[in-house]
Amino acid sequence: MHDTDPRHAHTDEEFPAQQQNQPGQTDQMRPAPDHGEDTYEGHERMVGRRALITGGDSGIGRAVAIAFAREGADVAIAHLPEEQADADTTLDFVREAGRTGLSIAGDLRHEDFATEAVQKTRDGLGGLDVLVLNAGYQHDVDGFANLRTDQMRRVFQTNLEGLLFSARAAFDGLESGASIIVTASIQSFEPSSGLIDYAMTKAAQVAFVRALAEEAGPRGIRVNAVAPGPIWTPLIPGTGWDDERIRSFGSDTPLGRAGQPAELAGAYVYLASTESSYTSAAILPVTGGKPL
Repeated sequence: MHDTDPRHAHTDEEFPAQQQNQPGQTDQMRPAPDHGEDTYEGHERMVGRRALITGGDSGIGRAVAIAFAREGADVAIAHLPEEQADADTTLDFVREAGRTGLSIAGDLRHEDFATEAVQKTRDGLGGLDVLVLNAGYQHDVDGFANLRTDQMRRVFQTNLEGLLFSARAAFDGLESGASIIVTASIQSFEPSSGLIDYAMTKAAQVAFVRALAEEAGPRGIRVNAVAPGPIWTPLIPGTGWDDERIRSFGSDTPLGRAGQPAELAGAYVYLASTESSYTSAAILPVTGGKPL
């Protein structure tokens, strides 16, 4: 059957050429990404849980927010101010599921905001049980000699400092049963030269997960990561790739296509729920068949 064949479960056609400035906007993408809006069905696996998702306005973050809400969780999302329109759409889906949705706008590269986002989540949702560290930035590096310092710093500050600021602000107040989930990448293990600084941060995130899981375990807190392969999100047309790279995006995977955000949601639900009670320090690949 067509819908059970993973090669054709979502669009497997070439993507039309397109470019955006970062942060990309969902409504400018062709084709529109699938976040599970019409397909994700919840089964009460996260009833009463309270989650903060950084970068929760679009892409993987939106898919996770929709899934969490339909599983019974209240959801706060942290996002850049210029992503407010995308954030509002995501929160509409959260509220349609009958859950509380909270938008927190700012830049996680700033320590004060990252700390404030955690506090606003706890105030607005009555606590924090699941922290999804998903906000990320990447750009094309056209040869190592052309690596621009300002872009490199934005990558490091978004993917590492923002993550550390957010996690540190949340960590002390987490109770047993809490779950921290990082959006790492296949780039953590299979780095591309054109994403050299991004790949470095993703490898560092894996070290973060393994180190923090060691400290968190005795408190009954689990720390894991999802490692996506090529996923069709606003980050992709905003990376700076040429038309051919966009057209063929994801076609080099064994399944022959890029993934959609909706295809990652179940991995995050698993790591956030009690079904994964013995899973910590794990890196869960969702890569279309590419091995880590």
